[in-house]
Amino acid sequence: MSTPVSQPTDDPLARERAHLAESRAALRAMREDVESLDIRDVTANWVNAEVLSRQIDERIKALADLSDTPLFFGRLDYLHAPGADRAEGAEGERFYIGRRHVHDADGDPMVIDWRAPVSQPFYRASKKDPMDIGLRRRFGYTGGDLTAYEDEHLSDPAEAARTSKLLQQEIERPRVGPMRDIVATIQPEQDEIVRSGLGGTVCVQGGPGTGKTAVGLHRVAYLLYAHRERLARTGTLVIGPNRSFLHYIEQVLPALGELAVQQATVDDLVAHVEVRGTDDAPAALVKGDARMAEVLRRALYAHVTMPTEPVVVVRGSRRWRVPAYELEEIVRELLDRDIRYGAAREALPQRIAHAVLVQMERAGEAPDDRVQDAVARNSAVKAAVKAVWPAVEPAKLVLRLLTDADFLAEHAEGILDAEEQKTILWAKPVRSVKSAKWSAADAVLIDEVTDLVQRTSSLGHVVLDEAQDLSPMQYRAVGRRCTTGSATVLGDLAQGTTPWATRSWEEALAHLGKPDAVVEELTAGFRVPTDVIAYASRLLPHIAPGLTPVASVRENPGFFEVRAVVGAGDVVAACEELLRNEGSTGLIAADARIAALAEALDAAGIGYLSPGEETTRETRLTLVPASLAKGLEYDYVVLDEPQAVVDGEPDERTGLRRLYVALTRAVSGLIVTHGAGLPGQLT
Repeated sequence: MSTPVSQPTDDPLARERAHLAESRAALRAMREDVESLDIRDVTANWVNAEVLSRQIDERIKALADLSDTPLFFGRLDYLHAPGADRAEGAEGERFYIGRRHVHDADGDPMVIDWRAPVSQPFYRASKKDPMDIGLRRRFGYTGGDLTAYEDEHLSDPAEAARTSKLLQQEIERPRVGPMRDIVATIQPEQDEIVRSGLGGTVCVQGGPGTGKTAVGLHRVAYLLYAHRERLARTGTLVIGPNRSFLHYIEQVLPALGELAVQQATVDDLVAHVEVRGTDDAPAALVKGDARMAEVLRRALYAHVTMPTEPVVVVRGSRRWRVPAYELEEIVRELLDRDIRYGAAREALPQRIAHAVLVQMERAGEAPDDRVQDAVARNSAVKAAVKAVWPAVEPAKLVLRLLTDADFLAEHAEGILDAEEQKTILWAKPVRSVKSAKWSAADAVLIDEVTDLVQRTSSLGHVVLDEAQDLSPMQYRAVGRRCTTGSATVLGDLAQGTTPWATRSWEEALAHLGKPDAVVEELTAGFRVPTDVIAYASRLLPHIAPGLTPVASVRENPGFFEVRAVVGAGDVVAACEELLRNEGSTGLIAADARIAALAEALDAAGIGYLSPGEETTRETRLTLVPASLAKGLEYDYVVLDEPQAVVDGEPDERTGLRRLYVALTRAVSGLIVTHGAGLPGQLT
């Protein structure tokens, strides 16, 4: 059983430390129990043994005790036993809330998983709605050592509501290394999203620092807890914008004990061909347009032709004839059913064989399924299928569309105008699929055709982060991976930096195939200091009119300065200044200026990392091209030459959005350095 609330406490901190030590010992015992399992006599064959062994290994990893990560971070003292009739006066219980469940040798819980229903009041209870909680205690840690606690007596009307100092310190704690979980600091509005059901798709619009990425990852962890068996069968996937971003977030789920979630980029999902080429913005814009889906469908089904000759099947001394008009009826029926091209092609010989069997039965024969299969494999039937419904290789189809102007014009008529068709046509002929220099947008087109030919397997749940940068065709590619499942879509319309950036979530969700998704907006900023987000928000009227600015709730005002500089040496000096503080520092600049800044850092003897490389205590500076800054965060940031960031994009609006992203990467302080003038929208 859990610890009774009435248990005396002479030295509260000592007792909590003792419970932590006992909980760690219990977790260690749980792990040792799994490690000692002997499966030699419980498996029927080597396949079962391999599967069970892998499951045991995963369980051992999930029970790892991370020495510098708090095992529990809070405590709830219930006034009554959860689920009990309050009129009975049942004594309340005490629950320690942590990252995973821990029980003692008798099976009684010592730490309750934060995802369990009994843990929910830790995030939702308030003075207005105490949810039967008498006391909520938060713990403060230094490294892995419990060093402080803070109490809220939610049911005591005499105690005024106040801001938790430990909560604020945890939110503002310096960041070194990859992204960490926010399980100890989840806010009520975030918790509602995290715990929403598996059946519905949720879209989270959140400005910089609102925690949307962390909310999405914790939602995956919650769903795996609440629907483990179902998601174990159907799978889960986290989709990020690039490898650097995925590397940055990859430790969050393992820290919560979840190891089975795959991570990928959209390019990974559609990797049917090797991408070796690039598109200019106009071509990528047309290829990413949702209208291309209909062009591809037309081009694919144009391969189906109506039969003009009968099929004659010879079996023994008998000849069975299926006339052309009957074959046409079969083909039209398959087309009307709107099933996948490949599935219909596989069904066609069986339909023709069935027509032959009907004739056999009328002639007094009694054919069975084996006869039908034999007829379906008959050479005459195969020849008819090949002529009427030929096999199509998706990459070859897309290649023909992009290289054959007449073929494209035929199937894009009324969809793409002549200029748009000319934009996506390749200038030079290509001999084969392998020699083609495919672009990322071409790979998405091939994926679309692949799905038209054969249905894409659906996962149980997909998290799509930084979604605002996807094209409509990319949304369709992601949507194919969750047709029978659900999705969590995360993004910020103000941070869209592609020419095809999302204009509205309603439009994006329609392309995803989830038009009924619920759109939630997070506006409380827990990461970016007030002065920094206020400065960046000057750009909102120009890049996302009508979007609610983020309101920082941080008590630490942070550090913010706009500094005129003469050259790269002054920029390096600003980095050295910020590196005197604890935590990570990012130097963000226009891509074209990265090489010069790298040379200046080398000359000054300052080591630095590239985006995605893990910050260490020895190397805390990361040199970040503005194009890769999205989704990353640093305690301190030097943003070099804002106007160059804007000028590095194909148009001003995209450039201002890129600048908005770069300005909002700082957690504790920002220095904006400029030798040229600042963009007028900031002044």
